[in-house]
This record gives sequence, structure tokens and C-alpha cells, in this order.
Amino acid sequence: MTKKEIVKKICEIDPELTQQKTKKIVQTVLDMIVETLVQEGRIELRKFGVFEVRRRKARKARNPKTDERVMVPEKNVVTFQPGKEMEARVRLEAKAYEPKKKAQKLDSTTKAGAATSTAKATVGPNKSTPPKPMVPPTNPK
Repeated sequence: MTKKEIVKKICEIDPELTQQKTKKIVQTVLDMIVETLVQEGRIELRKFGVFEVRRRKARKARNPKTDERVMVPEKNVVTFQPGKEMEARVRLEAKAYEPKKKAQKLDSTTKAGAATSTAKATVGPNKSTPPKPMVPPTNPK
């Protein structure tokens, strides 16, 4: 759910609120959460949870592409500890989030023949043949 969707839901619940006013209220609340974390390092929202700023120590890591050892500097990170009521409700009622799968990119040689080659690929039970390479048409002179 996005911030825009939250604003729309709130406006559906209370039709007297305009989307502009609701958007401003939601953004103000989010800004206040961030500002409180910056100034105080912790914000507790009853029945929801606790946001805290924690210091992560510097550490050694490995670049997976080059296998090179690198130093990661210390940094602040935000942690979230859900409240008991929210955690219990989510545990019992929530639908697990499943990210949308990204479409595979086809290179220029397979774009034109992708639909036809995959449809004709199966021959017999559990057997497949590789797609035929595309050959450009010849123009007789």
C-alpha cells in the first residue's frame, strides 16, 4: 500500500476530509516520526510498535562480485519492534506479501520469434527441441 492509497482510504472513511487535507495530515505525521527519530532516537506508538535508532558498528565485508574484502563504516539504522496487538493480529489474519515477478528481458534476436518458438518447442511427452535460430529473409535480385 502506498501513501496515496492510505490517503484515499482515509477519505473513504471520512468523506468530510478532502484528499489535499488528508495528504497534508499523513505527511505531517510521517515527518514528525522522522524528526522524533532524529532528535530523540525513539518513538513509541501504542498498539502499533516502537521505532528506534541503533548504531551499527563498523565491520569487514566481502564484495560478492570481486571477492574483495572491504570495510563498511559504522552507521545509524532504524529498527522496528511491533506492538503486541499488531503482531498478534498480523500473525493470525495477514496475507503474506508476494512481490511481483519481473518480466524477463528478451534480446533483439529473440523478440520476434519468442512467441512462436516457445509454442512449438514441445514434441512428444516431456521432450523439447531448442528454438530454431532466426534467419533474415533474403531478397532475390
